[in-house]
Amino acid sequence: MTIKKKIIKLLEKKAKELRNLTLDMCEIARTGHVTSSFSCVEILTTLYYGGVLRYDSKNPGWECRDRFILSKGQASPIYYVTLADCGFYPKTWLNTFCKKDGKFGVHLQSNVPGVEITSGSLGHGLGISAGIAYASKMDRVVKDHFLTFVLLGDGELHEGSVWESVMFAGHHRLNNLIAIVDRNGLCATDFTENCISLNPLKNKFESFGWDVQIVDGHSIRELLAAFKDVRAEKRNKPYVIIAETIKGKGSPCIENEILWHARAPVDDNVRIIRNEINNQNFNCRIYKDDN
Repeated sequence: MTIKKKIIKLLEKKAKELRNLTLDMCEIARTGHVTSSFSCVEILTTLYYGGVLRYDSKNPGWECRDRFILSKGQASPIYYVTLADCGFYPKTWLNTFCKKDGKFGVHLQSNVPGVEITSGSLGHGLGISAGIAYASKMDRVVKDHFLTFVLLGDGELHEGSVWESVMFAGHHRLNNLIAIVDRNGLCATDFTENCISLNPLKNKFESFGWDVQIVDGHSIRELLAAFKDVRAEKRNKPYVIIAETIKGKGSPCIENEILWHARAPVDDNVRIIRNEINNQNFNCRIYKDDN
């Protein structure tokens, strides 16, 4: 087995571990957006464990850290778990999720070590990220410029503020901005294409001056390849990775089920879901852009 294959296997194992930790946390709290979290596990695993993001868990405010913005703040469970596992704070804090006087709320909070912004009201993360990236380009003090990454849900692409930010970033050629769209095809109450069609999504971003890559959002291999050249100076545009995912990925009994959007599994459901997580081989690419 090559070194690269070993790394991919280790990251796949880590993704499974993070799903289990997320399930544990939400079971204790009896709340949390589990399916929204499960769809982006491989994305966060690749960013935080695959050598993509530059960060220091012992110094969360490090000036030269890459900024990561979780715009889809309802996926806070998987982010809290990832940060704890990376050493930003003790894993025992996870037991306080959504508890009185606890460390975390159901939506993302900026007072948590490693978290840049409070989010949950959708449509704001890309605008904030574009502003951070633009300010970084203007700042002549910091020599080692950081990158700004933002993870969006595809449901929030129905917000007009997102497309204003897409236009702004394209106009200013923010090549230090990397957006990832968790393209699971579902929002809170229906499939995105039944609400307002987003396709052809690739063409939309390209028309605003972005470089676009479509990947299987559950393939560590494809995600690593998509992030490989993000620090290359030759890029002169903002970059978006459209990650085709499945909401609830990892447990077939909750995958693509609309009514699981804001529900945490309890009792027998937890046993079933955990068994499915630990016995599933991950293959995706079922939800494609029509271009």
